[in-house]
Amino acid sequence: MTAALSYAAQIVAGLLFILALAGLSKHESARRGNAFGIVGMALALLATIALVVTLNGLDALLLLLVAMIVGGAIGVHRAQRVEMTGMPELIALLHSFVGLAAVLVGLNSWIEVTSSGAGHLDVLERIHNGEVFLGIFIGAVTLTGSIVAFLKLSGRTRSAPLMLPHRNVVNLAALVVSLGLMVWFVPTGSGIPLVLMTVIALALGWHLVASIGGGDMPVVVSMLNSYSGWAAAAAGFMLSNDLLIITGALVGSSGAYLSYIMCKAMNRSFLSVIAGGFGSDGAVTGEARDYGEHRETSAEEVAALLTEARSVVITPGYGMAVAQAQHGVADLAARLRERGVQVRFGIHPVAGRLPGHMNVLLAEAKVPYDIVLEMDEINDDLASTDVVLVIGANDTVNPAALDDPSSPIAGMPVLEVWHAHDVIVFKRSMSTGYAGVQNPLFFKDNTRMLFGDARERVDDIRGAL
Repeated sequence: MTAALSYAAQIVAGLLFILALAGLSKHESARRGNAFGIVGMALALLATIALVVTLNGLDALLLLLVAMIVGGAIGVHRAQRVEMTGMPELIALLHSFVGLAAVLVGLNSWIEVTSSGAGHLDVLERIHNGEVFLGIFIGAVTLTGSIVAFLKLSGRTRSAPLMLPHRNVVNLAALVVSLGLMVWFVPTGSGIPLVLMTVIALALGWHLVASIGGGDMPVVVSMLNSYSGWAAAAAGFMLSNDLLIITGALVGSSGAYLSYIMCKAMNRSFLSVIAGGFGSDGAVTGEARDYGEHRETSAEEVAALLTEARSVVITPGYGMAVAQAQHGVADLAARLRERGVQVRFGIHPVAGRLPGHMNVLLAEAKVPYDIVLEMDEINDDLASTDVVLVIGANDTVNPAALDDPSSPIAGMPVLEVWHAHDVIVFKRSMSTGYAGVQNPLFFKDNTRMLFGDARERVDDIRGAL
């Protein structure tokens, strides 16, 4: 009876996970979606514990509780210490754990079947070998790819893409060889092709992400999220765990769709990202072109400009997250709205280094949802906007994406802020963005640069108001 209740609870947990994804699709229902996810995960854990006790006794429960306590303590410790700007690399690191788990589950499942001493493999055993092979392959690619993403996002290694000769041929060769090893492994269960494939998959995961430049890292994060989901689903097949299959499929499919959305927002194909995206280590590209001189301004002048404005659009970027300026920006927006100024926020789909990064920051600062608009919703109104405040954004407001076919970000849709009457750019310096390309916006006649820490400059403007 306990086992039947556990299986029923797993189905309910799966439904709650679906409701969680549905809730997270909108600002207004995001909290409810999180609540569904929390309840679903708690129910899934209880169901798993009950099933383990039923099938394996109290000794297995003790081992499970020890693992949960250790893992939970590490998770709480990391969650308490991480800053919002560190969320992308933390998520990438967590993806690597999912990949490692899939690899370990696959190896254990193979060892368990091999140790049984079965001779000729029947159809079901061959199907199981196929599950083991694919699970380990996906898990290994996710493991090393996520580690490289973590190193790039955390600044521990260069964000420049690794440009090996014939890198696409290398990737294709790895896939073809792995397919051949699978043909060898499935009917025999031999350890040689499994070990060879694991090594190849680890190298492939490393190379896939190493060859992607910094400008495409938001897509990489969502792509690895998808990989981790499929790895979890594969582990579910190996363990005959329906809930793990459901959860992995949800994460894998939603991550894949998010990757598609990100690529569409950047006017890039998913395959082109995998083959090696744009981006550099911060060196200026196209620096021989003379854009003229930039013009600086002061907080007092910006405050005076905002006082006379009727409409203001704020376009935040990763620099706002680094400076932790979201609360000051929210207060500035509230003060302007009290004065009768129309204030809205324009969010680029890949602003920051994680999909939805800016939306989360603004929600944290209690910015009303109805004034936070996506790029497609705000672009047509920028020509009639009096002042645009670009706070820590760079590549997402770069006109070179539309005007310069030779630019590495050519074709990427951007927030066309230069059409506004006045543009104020908050930056620490004239350095390039994460894609490593110069921004002609900084040199336009209607643009003024406000240098310094974004939070301090916003506070100065609030004081001047």
